[in-house]
Amino acid sequence: MSNPERPSGPALAEVTVWSLEQTSPDDLQPSAVPGPDVRIVRSEVPLPEFSRFLYTAVGGDIQWTDRLSMTYAQWQEVLDRPGAETWVAYVDGTPAGYVELDPQDDGAVEIMYFGLLPAFRGRRIGGHLLSYGVARAWDLAERWPERPATKRVWVHTCSKDGPHAMGNYLRRGFRLFDTRTELEPEVATPGPWPESGRTPLP
Repeated sequence: MSNPERPSGPALAEVTVWSLEQTSPDDLQPSAVPGPDVRIVRSEVPLPEFSRFLYTAVGGDIQWTDRLSMTYAQWQEVLDRPGAETWVAYVDGTPAGYVELDPQDDGAVEIMYFGLLPAFRGRRIGGHLLSYGVARAWDLAERWPERPATKRVWVHTCSKDGPHAMGNYLRRGFRLFDTRTELEPEVATPGPWPESGRTPLP
C-alpha cells in the first residue's frame, strides 16, 4: 500500500531567534552621529498607511510577515496604544528607517521593529538610529506620565535579519539572555524591489 500524500504547503526554514536586553540606561553605548543630513523625528500621527509602508519597505527582503494579515483597524489599534512610538530616520528628507517602541505593563519597553530600507544600509545610519531609539525607550515615561518608568529595554533579532544586526545590538550595550530555534514558513513578502539595495544612493 502506498503512503498517503503529504499535504502541500510552504517550505519550512530553521530560524534562530536571539533575545537581548538592557537593564539600566547606563548600559547604552551610543553610536557616533553620522552627519547633518540625517534627522530622526517621531511620527506623532498614528497612521497605519505610513506604518505599513515602513514595515514593508524595511522588512520586505528579510521576510517580516507577522503584521501583513492585520486589518486597518487592527493596525490603528496597535499604533494608538498609550506609549507606543515610532521614530523615523530621514536622510535629506527621505525616510531611511525606523524604530517602533512597544511599552509593556511591567516597565519593560520592547524595540518591536528596527531597521533601514535597503538603499540606506551600510552607511553608518543604523547604529545612530538604534542608539536614539533605545534612549527614547529609556525616557519614554517622560512623554507618557501614565506609563511606569522604564526598567528594562529588550529586543529580539533572528538569523533572517541583516548580517550586521546582532553586532549593532551588542555594540549598543545589549546582552544576550535567550536563544531558541524555530521552524517558520518561507513565504514571499511585499516590500522593496529586489534590486533596490544594490546601488548605494549618492
